[in-house]
Amino acid sequence: IFRGTLSKRGVRVITGLGKYFRQADKSRSGFLSQAAFKEALKLFHLEVPEGDFESLWLILDDSKSDKVDYGEFTRAVFGEMNEYRKAFVRKAYMKLDFNKTGSVPMVDVRKCYRAK
Repeated sequence: IFRGTLSKRGVRVITGLGKYFRQADKSRSGFLSQAAFKEALKLFHLEVPEGDFESLWLILDDSKSDKVDYGEFTRAVFGEMNEYRKAFVRKAYMKLDFNKTGSVPMVDVRKCYRAK
């Protein structure tokens, strides 16, 4: 369903889906219900025939919890990061974790990053 080279629109859709998933996940659990997931696909014009959706859902909901881990879904679509990107993320994280605690509180992120 989502295979092939991503076009600019494809990248925008996947990025938008990720943002939408995070907003739809009011409990911040990292999971979405089947109805919320189906609505997200429809909203982004990724309409999947019902039979195909059921097959997709069976693959995504491997724990049979009636929820999908949207982080896993995103990784399945994008794939794992290549080594260059992993090294870049590690380097950025090390810069953010200047106290070497293994976690980065938002206050420290705000010191280093301006979203504007």
